[in-house]
Amino acid sequence: MKTAKSGRDGRSRIIEGALRRFSQDGVSATTLASLRDESGVSVGSFYHHFASKEHVFGVLYADTLRMYQEAFLAELRRHETAREGIEAIVAMHMAWCGENRERAHLLISERPPRRDEPGGTEVSESRRAFFRQVSDWWRPHMKEGLLQPVHPTMCYVLWLGPATEMCRLWFAGAHQPTQDEISGLCDAAWQSLRQRSSSEPAQEEAAQEEPA
Repeated sequence: MKTAKSGRDGRSRIIEGALRRFSQDGVSATTLASLRDESGVSVGSFYHHFASKEHVFGVLYADTLRMYQEAFLAELRRHETAREGIEAIVAMHMAWCGENRERAHLLISERPPRRDEPGGTEVSESRRAFFRQVSDWWRPHMKEGLLQPVHPTMCYVLWLGPATEMCRLWFAGAHQPTQDEISGLCDAAWQSLRQRSSSEPAQEEAAQEEPA
């Protein structure tokens, strides 16, 4: 039977303990001593697996990002139409964050490790591969005139920015999102990212000017 000090179990205990401490206190306020106390490992066991608190964070962040990206891409590939894909990802984002609150809190609240920091190279490479795969799905819809050509950063802000802000309120205990609100976030993402025909703005303006 594995114990807290055994190789594989000791490492997993440190990761699990760090996830609890980071999500509750934040990375900057979490001390190395509190990480050891939370995981129940000795000083020697901790340094056998990790060089520092930052090393633990880098590994945990990279692993969490990979989990989220895998769920994102699996959901995206299930949908062939542009609108279904855009809206499904918003719903998946909310569901994933609800089911993985501690990990979602880490992604939403903490700065990702830079390339020269532990985990930074893995995060950078993971993001590059992720955006390439999202672009592969996006490009045909863009060529068909359904989705806008948009920079990855702006794409994220328009697609998931409002949903992520809703998650912040949710995690802080300020608001519990309803299904109607999640549906509204899905539609808002579609309206923000879809490509409009040149006649649509004029049609909308004319509709707004019509007397009630």
